[in-house]
Amino acid sequence: MAAGLFIGLMSGTSLDGVDAVLFDADTLTVRGHLHQPFPDALRSELLALNSSGPDELHRAALAANAVSRSYADVTAQLLEATATPREHIVALGAHGQTVRHRPEPPYGYTLQLLNGALLAEQSGIAVVCDLRSRDVAAGGQGAPLVPAFHRAVFGRAGQDVAALNLGGIANLSLLFADGRTGGFDCGPANCLMDGWIARHRGQAYDADGAWAASGQVLPELLERLLAEPFFALPAPKSTGRDLFHLDWLQAHLQGSEAPVDVQATLLELTARSCADALRASQPAASALIACGGGARNRALMQRLGELLPGVQVGSSADLGLPVDQVEAAAFAWLAMRFIARLPGNLPAVTGAAGPRLLGALHPA
Repeated sequence: MAAGLFIGLMSGTSLDGVDAVLFDADTLTVRGHLHQPFPDALRSELLALNSSGPDELHRAALAANAVSRSYADVTAQLLEATATPREHIVALGAHGQTVRHRPEPPYGYTLQLLNGALLAEQSGIAVVCDLRSRDVAAGGQGAPLVPAFHRAVFGRAGQDVAALNLGGIANLSLLFADGRTGGFDCGPANCLMDGWIARHRGQAYDADGAWAASGQVLPELLERLLAEPFFALPAPKSTGRDLFHLDWLQAHLQGSEAPVDVQATLLELTARSCADALRASQPAASALIACGGGARNRALMQRLGELLPGVQVGSSADLGLPVDQVEAAAFAWLAMRFIARLPGNLPAVTGAAGPRLLGALHPA
């Protein structure tokens, strides 16, 4: 197993910026963390690139360069903040920014914007990136990739537990008592709630779910949303903004709904789809460990607890790993697996033909 220090760099479907962690591969612990928001112009462009538009190849290349410069900048800041010499870092595990995720036939691709060569040049550190494509090439979904890491850090011998990442999209890791690991994307977590509150209140997110909590769930709208075929698909499955976006939501609205009630219904959609997925796939789960930005949504966490009686619903912070560090740490761990020439995917999760070495290397 490769030992040493790695840096994990993650920017997810929430589009809130870059999380960077200094990760100790020997102890599976985080030694430092920084978050750097994307500039408004870059965030807007990345969101726009989730849909087809004019001159998008050129725009995507420029956006990839901008993301890479953001990654290099936060890497330098993290090294300075932790007093870590650059030469002590084995590699950067860099996710990039997903703008398309279409692993299903006849498409078979996933696209994370990043210029790995530019990041290696600017950081002076080897870069492991493009971590999803090999799994897709092997017939897998390319997602979720975090269940293997969740097993390493959250697994409990002889106990069924689950980990729930509440980013833009929700994904569930099933850590069975007998050592098996499962997982899949559940559906939207924050992407619809964030988009809706931005449209109607000009806020980036619904702090503590307070706006949603002030509204009323609309049962008929909720049922229309839950009728989306994705929710009934068996695993392996993954999704993203290709499916769950505000136009998708708008198509289910009748036009007379109060915006606050739509927000309440979107929170219930996330809670219900996650709780239903856990009950169906791991009914013996005794604990649910939430991470990602949605784990800070008090109303959402309370609702998950109400929907899952008998399950201890908490966050990764309770176990010593803050909720906004988990995914970045996972991609540092995947970079470590690549350097050690070990597979990073779990075929039982992604549906790939077999274990695969994930990533492409850009040397320092």
